[in-house]
Amino acid sequence: MTAQPGANPGPPEDEHEDAAVPDGVDTGEAAGKLPSAESGQDGGGGLSETETELAAQRELRAKIERRKAEKAGPVEAGAKLSGTAADLLAAVRAVESGQKPGSALFEQPTAPRPPAASSMPQPERPREPEREPRQADPAVVAAVLEVLVSGGAPEGLAERVAGVLGERAAQVLRDDPWRLLGVPGVRPEQADGFARALLGAACEPGDTRRAVGLVTWLLEQAAQQGHTALEASAVHEALGARSMPDPGEALEQVIAEGAVLVFHDGLEEDGYEEDEGAPEGAGGAGEAEQVADAGKDRPDVPVLVGLDRYALAEESLADGMARLVRTGPGDVWEGPELVRAAAGHGLIVHTGGEAARTEALALIEAARGHGLRAVIATHGENGRRRLADGDEAVTVRGLLSGAQGPGRDEDGSLALDVLAVLDAPQLDVESAAMLVESLSDGSRLVLSGDPGVLGSAGAGRVFADVLAARVCPQIASRVPDPGPIGELVSGIGIGELNQVAAPGKEVVIVPVRDAAEAVHRTVQLVADSVPRAIGVPSDRTQVITVGHGGSAGTRALNAALKERLNPGPGRFGGFDPGDRVAYVPGPGRTLCGTVVSADAEGLRIDCEGTPVIVPRQQLGAALRHGWALTAHQAAGSRWPAAVVVLPGDAAQGLSRPWVYTAFSRGEQHLSVVHGVEQALAHAVAHVPAQARTTRLRTLLEGLLAAPDA
Repeated sequence: MTAQPGANPGPPEDEHEDAAVPDGVDTGEAAGKLPSAESGQDGGGGLSETETELAAQRELRAKIERRKAEKAGPVEAGAKLSGTAADLLAAVRAVESGQKPGSALFEQPTAPRPPAASSMPQPERPREPEREPRQADPAVVAAVLEVLVSGGAPEGLAERVAGVLGERAAQVLRDDPWRLLGVPGVRPEQADGFARALLGAACEPGDTRRAVGLVTWLLEQAAQQGHTALEASAVHEALGARSMPDPGEALEQVIAEGAVLVFHDGLEEDGYEEDEGAPEGAGGAGEAEQVADAGKDRPDVPVLVGLDRYALAEESLADGMARLVRTGPGDVWEGPELVRAAAGHGLIVHTGGEAARTEALALIEAARGHGLRAVIATHGENGRRRLADGDEAVTVRGLLSGAQGPGRDEDGSLALDVLAVLDAPQLDVESAAMLVESLSDGSRLVLSGDPGVLGSAGAGRVFADVLAARVCPQIASRVPDPGPIGELVSGIGIGELNQVAAPGKEVVIVPVRDAAEAVHRTVQLVADSVPRAIGVPSDRTQVITVGHGGSAGTRALNAALKERLNPGPGRFGGFDPGDRVAYVPGPGRTLCGTVVSADAEGLRIDCEGTPVIVPRQQLGAALRHGWALTAHQAAGSRWPAAVVVLPGDAAQGLSRPWVYTAFSRGEQHLSVVHGVEQALAHAVAHVPAQARTTRLRTLLEGLLAAPDA
């Protein structure tokens, strides 16, 4: 568990339009005024990606509780994820409403699985372009529109609200106006204004519905910064800053309502016992009082609150990893250190830079040589195509969805024996949980990556927590990244910003005086200098900057680069064929591509060889030009050349992991447009990664502390 975060968490740089603006800073919108349709993220109706993941995670939570009850027997293998997302969500709702018993979740028909694969993974299968969820029912949208108008909200929000809140969205809003906070882009002051318009004199600042909405919103904002929970004291402080009359009582009400879960790791062994029948982290009035008392008696032990979505994901992941550790195969192989470790253990952590990827590839080849089904997975298509084994490699998302890889066996487990995941620091807790739950007993999971890079854009710090827990073998690569860029980045990793010899202009520093000059020199580098002097074309050079806003953020840089490299009227929602774009279909997920064409279905883009259709209503929210990215968006990918832009106003956004990540994105060449003077060296030497509050390390240490572990 990491240190306590700030009381007012804001979104990370790569998630939202105004991500660089911290919470509480005026963005130009009047209090109570809701954002327009163009300012949000999610459009369309049906099940959103978040709802689909939540439904799947609820099923995993039920499995966790069943496993905890089966003390005598071994842990069952495989996740047996079944049914479509819609069927699963319907089953969950039926259980919650009392129409069906909880066991109904396990009685859903199993979806057809691909046949078991051979020992060699199959090449990527052709597939239709990826599409967003279907649009919401027009009748539901119309009903929501009526409620929004009566509350003074923009009409353009109707479709997004219907997509988030479902078929009963209109009634849900009338009953609880603060549910509007569940719509991406809506802030508390805007939801308060909407509630005042709907409720009139009945709108009170201490309303329990408001407390639930605010706490849920705070935890979602924290998740966008990587936290899976927040300390109760931080939530208390944030509620006070939002004019909650009695923050302590409000938090107790939220806990009693069951809207959040409470965790007090370490209190049980110190005399704070939970009720025998209550699951770990359960809410309720008694729990709220117990936690409050525990916080008073033991201020040194932090009391955490969190959303069930992330709590059950961390518990599922911890249980799954413990299962892999306990069912390790115990074989003995000859070969390099990583190969020998993977032979006998079910979970291995492998650390190293770009050059260390060859060691993971060697492991996969060795496993196949022993007749095992072995697969290597990367964070995204960019990483997959950089591998010599790229035709047989998969992405994590492609593996889980079944679009790539060997498919699943009759038990619903992935049909493989060894899985090596590269770019592992980019794994968020939900993706990692689904991945581990899909591995059968006796499987080997190798998490490989560079611990110096920025963490996942989603919630959690999986790679760092497993490293810190020390519950499995840790193999450190001794192969350094080559060349001047490798030497520079290695120094940054230990807090030193060194000058390196670059006889082939592998590293070039371009000093600038202000942001306007930074933009001008960046365009000059991408369009002329790098192609002419280095031989890397403009379309293989990636610009990286600190944030989206500001005078030299991604918006300003992309506008200047488009004007020079692909000028056009932007006739397709601001985009033209040939534009480089960054598509964000969901939080923490960025796909880089190029615009191909547009038709009635939407904008067609090519994302590293994968065709994607972006619906028209998504263009202003989930798609932006992609000549320039933030470091979080660029993490997990590399390009032949990288241009890192550091204007003067970027100093406060710099940290050692940020610099390490940005500077290591170029394979052959790195240009640094430098306008922050001594702030760069200071960040490398003195500014560590932002602490994330998570529970995975504590859970792993607790599960694997027993002698049989």
